[in-house]
Amino acid sequence: MAAIGTWAFSYPAVKEMDLILAGENATDVVERAIAEVENDRETGHHVVGRGGFPNSMGVVECDAAIMEGSPGRFGAVAALRGVGVPCRVARKVMERSPHSLLVGEGALKFAVEQGFTVEPNDKMLSDRSASAYQEFLEKKKGVSGHDTLGLIALDLMGNIAVGVSTSGAPFKSPGRVGDSPLPGCGLFADRTVTTGDGDKIMCFCPSFHVVQLMKQGSTPREACHTVLADIMTKTSQENSFEIGLIALNMKGDVGTASSVEFPYTFWNQSHESVQKCTQSSPS
Repeated sequence: MAAIGTWAFSYPAVKEMDLILAGENATDVVERAIAEVENDRETGHHVVGRGGFPNSMGVVECDAAIMEGSPGRFGAVAALRGVGVPCRVARKVMERSPHSLLVGEGALKFAVEQGFTVEPNDKMLSDRSASAYQEFLEKKKGVSGHDTLGLIALDLMGNIAVGVSTSGAPFKSPGRVGDSPLPGCGLFADRTVTTGDGDKIMCFCPSFHVVQLMKQGSTPREACHTVLADIMTKTSQENSFEIGLIALNMKGDVGTASSVEFPYTFWNQSHESVQKCTQSSPS
């Protein structure tokens, strides 16, 4: 049993993973843990859920996905407005929709049909994100911060679940979708998550690549570093971009690699508490 999360702000979510010890399945725990972070305005400045930065029109649009390694199920939403827990909507897509990915008005209509409350946009903004947007309008000033909460969990039955959530690039074009909710790009439930510049990451399908390497015998660490090195080889210095990878295998071993300094959190049954770690950037 183990869990790993992207960025230091995943700490409260990874702390929830000890519920696996009580016999809860990985999917339930991942969904609940992500939803708690999504719905907290205080974590919105990390570019996740409620309190996240809006698009260029001042509207918060969220992307989220959830995927199970067995029996290989997947559900996602993108450009979803007015719902503070997009990961829970993604779970419903996985379980109740004939489709795997719903976007924009279609995602919103589905959320309403499933009983989710749709809130006005001002309820999705925090004071911080509203002020940042105003400064963007007046001074064209961007913001810095981390993006994408990603979690991977392995439960008592050997099931792996992966979940991701983001409000996307601050002040993005309306309808923009990055790598996060796309299988093989932002996540793959055998067993990896990617975070960083989603517009560039999706061209490389790094999550799928990491999993294929692990299936061929690489450790999670070896697989993550091989994929990062491959991307950096194909990308010139002036076109380099931010990318972080986390991976987990069926033994509970984890691996990470990143083009920048990359804090992450990790837990397994041999640890009494969640470990805070940092993956350094390549020298």
